[in-house]
Parts: sequence; structure tokens; C-alpha cells
Amino acid sequence: MTIHGDTRVDNYYWLNEFWLKGADSSKVVDYLTQENKYFEEGMSHTKDFQDKLFKEIMGRIKQTDESVPYFHNGYWYITRTEEGKEYATYTRRKGTMDAPVEVLADVNAMAEGHDYYGFGGLNISKDNTIAAYSVDTLSRRNYDVYFKNLVTGKHYEDVIPMTTGGVTWANDNKTVFYTVRNPVTLRSEKIMRHTIGTNPKDDVEVYFEQDETYSVGVDKTKSEAFITIVSYSTLSSEVRLLDANTPNGAFKVFHEREKNFLYDVEHFKDKFFVRTNWDALNFRLMETPNLSETAKTSWKEVIPHSKDVLIQGMDVFSDYMVLSERVSGLTQLKFIRHDDKKTNYVPFEEQAYVVYPGFNPEFNTQTIRFSYQSMTTPPSIFEINMATGERKLLKEQQVLGTFNKSDYATERVQVKAADGTLVPMSIVYKKGFRKDGTKPVLLYGYGSYGNSMEPSFSSARLSLLDRGFAFAIAHIRGGQEMGRQWYEDGKMFKKINTFTDFVSCGEWLVANKYTSSKHLYANGGSAGGLLMGAVINLNPTLWNGVIAAVPFVDVVTTMLDESIPLTTSEFDEWGNPKNADSYHYMKSYSPYDNIKAVSYPNMLITTGLHDSQVQYFEPAKWVAKLRELKTGDNKLYLYTNMNTGHGGSSGRFKRLKEVARDYAFFLDLEGIKE
Repeated sequence: MTIHGDTRVDNYYWLNEFWLKGADSSKVVDYLTQENKYFEEGMSHTKDFQDKLFKEIMGRIKQTDESVPYFHNGYWYITRTEEGKEYATYTRRKGTMDAPVEVLADVNAMAEGHDYYGFGGLNISKDNTIAAYSVDTLSRRNYDVYFKNLVTGKHYEDVIPMTTGGVTWANDNKTVFYTVRNPVTLRSEKIMRHTIGTNPKDDVEVYFEQDETYSVGVDKTKSEAFITIVSYSTLSSEVRLLDANTPNGAFKVFHEREKNFLYDVEHFKDKFFVRTNWDALNFRLMETPNLSETAKTSWKEVIPHSKDVLIQGMDVFSDYMVLSERVSGLTQLKFIRHDDKKTNYVPFEEQAYVVYPGFNPEFNTQTIRFSYQSMTTPPSIFEINMATGERKLLKEQQVLGTFNKSDYATERVQVKAADGTLVPMSIVYKKGFRKDGTKPVLLYGYGSYGNSMEPSFSSARLSLLDRGFAFAIAHIRGGQEMGRQWYEDGKMFKKINTFTDFVSCGEWLVANKYTSSKHLYANGGSAGGLLMGAVINLNPTLWNGVIAAVPFVDVVTTMLDESIPLTTSEFDEWGNPKNADSYHYMKSYSPYDNIKAVSYPNMLITTGLHDSQVQYFEPAKWVAKLRELKTGDNKLYLYTNMNTGHGGSSGRFKRLKEVARDYAFFLDLEGIKE
């Protein structure tokens, strides 16, 4: 492959064949099957241990459980799980919690006969009589939409294929809007309008996004007054609005798209609130003078930009606005009363935690729910009165067995990166963990798309902590933990910071005697899999073992092929290699293009045959080339789930088997057998 006067030779490009030719490409399937066999044989001595870990992790889960009921439009909605069953059952009760239970969807029954069953959730019409839901049975995130009459219990004949999932209801209870993917690139490119009871082939296209660097979605304001179409790329957005009472009308552009201009809107009475990065790196809050003057020249500032506070999102209610903010790497909730602008915060005591608004569909409410957790505190749902500040715990995830949060400790440390920047790292371990360089540590990271990795809880992780591991999260650049600049400094031509930050965190753990290179492990998935590939090239001897899940490792080749899903929408994240400067920079860190004849750490690479985000052939080729060039006899495994895609298995227990498999890989390398 030659471009910009540079030639790359890919000896394993034939592994793209399944993608190019489809399911008849038996050569590729046979190859992946043999890789799976090699992995299973190599890990066969851990089979009993994997089973033990799986049962142990399962044993902490309250299998028969119910969600905290939420109220919306006259009904209480409850999701329940039952012992031994993979999927949830969705129910509701009319008016009060004493009313009879109405089963909306028993996903266990629906999933029978399917190796994979992705349930896309429920969207209920405003008159409460029709449920729309979506299903993906291939794990490629292409959903078919179905409609169920909740009065008769029967399904409508109209089934809408190849959507992104849910639908958005207009207020007439018969019209829905949905998003359609491109069949080749899988880009969300089109918004369609469907009338219940009609043939989906007759659906009306209401918007087509022509710019291939943008995707599109449809939603509804919390006030239920407007349908919104949002066109978005990495650095720009554009909103269109339609009165939800007139679904056959024309959408109106809120504000024309501009380069490097992001905004989102929420309706409130006779105006709109706008969260935007216009002259505000960390975003600021604006409002329009009325419902018709929506160009930014008419916006009035409500909350100014702060270099120390990132405004991540907003929820608008009848009397209050709730802002999700991030300060010094931690999240917080800010309540602002509409009439007198009085402001309150929700205080928390732990040094590392994550808090975010819960599901709050009701517009007219004085109380809202929020979720809170830390690396030692299980996920907890609180309800807070926005007027009084009074809050009560509705539910904390129950961890069965001997778990006691006081047995574990967390730390938040600052690591000096290669360029002197201080990078936060969150660490959790069981009390008694000795910092003498002999203990194992698993370091996790992501560092892309502005996605922040939160110091969250995992009951499964206890199986590592209880066996002497510490677990650390490197809050590296490319995420948004320290504000929008943190993201800007870890993308495009600054992408190398993401990788060197992670290496610095690993070196800090060694230098400060938390572990040594003989006991340091790393894990990341998707763009975090790219991170894994990059850091083992930068410092292959720092790690004893690495797991890279669905890793994006053949950066240049993928970004040059615009027929591959997601490519065109990601030029603002990685660059467009058709430009020489982007090409050479991407090539400088692309894991597949930088494999060397060195001894790499023990590695397990996992993928899914039907992955729509990182195609299976990237990790498959990466492993093949690693085997060709690497020295030493460290383990190198590729495991392909032949029934799933990017997110792994769909059932809650099947997922835990994958976790047990990964933990067994790390524990086996550490010599821990039980």
C-alpha cells in the first residue's frame, strides 16, 4: 500500500476476506477457530479455576432483584431479574405500586434460540398504549424495531429493519421517528418518519445527513414539546427542531453548523437553554430570548465559562436546572432554581468517586434521582429534594457474601508525565496491601473521544483485590477528566500524550513500590486496545501481562478505508491519513505498523467476529504479525467470540464468564491458582 511516497506491506491483509466476501469465507473462519483452539489448549489448566472465579463472581450478585421504580406519565416502571436467567423482564404498574403488574417484555422468553440477543429498550407512546422496542441478534448494533399493542398484547405487523435502536414518539401516539444506518459504513445517516400500522417501505425520509464526517440522531425534549434531530461530528453539531404536536411538519435548523462549534439545547417554557463551547473551551450556558430567535447572535449568557469547571451536561425541570460538572477530575451536581437563581451542590466525602443524574423523565418535579459510587462503595441511587437538599438512599447495590467496604482503601495520586503534566490516577486495594514491590497491580486506561474513566465500583473486581491485586485507573489525556483541554491534549497531533501518560503511570507504580515490572499488568478495550498496543511498543518490558479487548490497532489502514464503519466520522479524532502530515503521525504510533523484534509481555487479545466498531481482522492481523516478529516465549493468545460483536456477550452471566476468563489469565501469570 503506497501513499505520500511511503509504502507499507501488509502480509496478513487476507484476513480482511470475511469482511470483504461475507460469511462464505471459510478460510478466515477456520483460521480464527484454530486460534481459539490454541487459546483453549493453552489455558486448559485454568479451566477449573475459571469456573471457580465465575461462580465466585456470580455469588456476589443478587440474582433475583428489582430496579428502583420510577414514575412517568401515570405509571410506575420496574425492571426485574430472576435467579438463573440471563436477561431482564420489563414491567409497569398503573398509578400506584399496589396496582397489578403488567409485563411489557420478558426478554428471556424473547431471546430463546438466539446465541446473542441485544434488547434495545422500550419507548412507550404518550397515551401509554403502544410499546416500541428494538432487537439485535447479530451483535452488529443493527436493530429491528417492533411495536406491541399494550391493550391487546398483540404485535403490529410493521417491523422496521436496520435502525440504531429506539424510536422517538410524536405526541399524536401514532407517529415515530427513527435513525437508519448506511448498510456498508454503518454511519447513522438518515431520519425516517413512520406511522403505526403502515408498511415501513412507505416511511418518509425527513432528513439525510450528506456530510460523511457527521452522524445523526433523533430525540425529544424533556418537556415533550419538541422533536430534535442532532447532526454531530467530533467537533461540531447542529440541531433541528419540530413541534411534537405536528409530526408531519418541517424541521427547523436551530443554528447552522460551524467548524469547531458544539452545542446542545433543552426547551424550557418560552425559551431554550443552550450548552455550548462557543468561546468557551469548558462550555458555558446560554439562553434564547424566545422560541423563534435561536441564532447564537441572540443568545444571552446564563453561566459563564470557567477554566476550572467543565459543564458536561444539563437537565431541565419545571423549577430547577441540574448541571453535571467536573472539577479537578471529579464529577459534581449543581442545582439552580429558575426564579431566583439560587444555587446548591450535593456534597460528598470520598476522595475519588463518580456521581451523575439518574433517569428522571418527569418534567414537573421537585425531587430527582442521582447515582453515586466509588471504587469501594457499590452503585447507589439517591433521591434528593432540590428545594430542601434533603436526600435519601433508595438503594445500594447489594454485594452478597462477606463484602465489607471498610476492608478496602482507595487513593488518588498525581503522576508526573513525560512533559511534566500531572496525571491523576485512582487506586484501590484491600487493606494490608504491602508496597514492597512484590504485589501485582492491574492498570486500566482508555484515553480517547473525551470519555472519562470514572473511579467506579466493580463487585467482580473483588476477585482480584481479595487475591492481593491492586487495581488502578490512569486518567490519561484524551479523556476529559481534567476538563476539555485534557481531551484536546490527547488527540490528533497530540495523541502520543495518551500513551506516554499511561506508561508514566505504570512507571510510577513501580518506582513507588506498589509493584514491579514482573507483577504489573495492563488492560484496555477498543480505543483502550489501541492504548495497549501503543504502550507495549513504547515500553515492552514494563508489563508482565496485557489484555487488549477489541483493539483498534491497524490505525492507518482502517482510516484510509472509508468503507469501513465509523471511519469518516473519526477524522477529527485521529486525523485523515489522506493528508500527509496526519498519515505520518498516525503511522508513528499505530501498533500494527510499529511491531518490533523484541520480547513483548504475555498477551491475550479478544475480539468478536461481528464487531461493527473494530472489525475482527485488526486484532487477528496484529496477533499474526506479533507472532512473526516477537522474540522470547511469552504467551500470545487470540480469542474470537464467533457469535458477538464489540460489546461481547449479551447475557449477564455470559459476560461474567468472559470476566472470569480474563482474570484467570492475569492470576495464572501471577502464579495464583485458587
